[in-house]
Amino acid sequence: MSEPRADRPGVPAGYGISEEPPTASWADAEAKLEDARNYWLATARPEGGPHAMPVWGLWRDGAFWFSTDPASRKGRNLAANPEVVVHLESGDDAVVLEGRAERVTEIDAELSEAYHAKYGFRLEPGPAFGIYRVRPRVAFTWAERDFPQSATRWRFAST
Repeated sequence: MSEPRADRPGVPAGYGISEEPPTASWADAEAKLEDARNYWLATARPEGGPHAMPVWGLWRDGAFWFSTDPASRKGRNLAANPEVVVHLESGDDAVVLEGRAERVTEIDAELSEAYHAKYGFRLEPGPAFGIYRVRPRVAFTWAERDFPQSATRWRFAST
């Protein structure tokens, strides 16, 4: 995956976000994504209402991987509308991804082993065990300690 393009988020002037080019590092954001244990996944119900739940997952190869039963609320929402937001638990060291979840039917042994090492549970695709991959289109990062100067929007090349 190529490095995403960094710029400033488009927010009202009252936030005080600098016009200077951001100095944030995507490598730092990826390290936070890799190190996190829990992630928040936001989906939309078929009638449009929001639904947010914590999930386990992995950041690997420029994508976020997670699982859910296709019959769960998350799974049913994803079947109707695969657009999602994924973010870390912390609002002080924020990484927020926007993208589309795609269900995958095969994963490699390395991904399954990494998930097992992290959670003690193996990812194995099946009818009652949906595995999804989210490749971000855009991401937002900031650190509360130096907000708004650290506020950065990352734009990813189309995949």
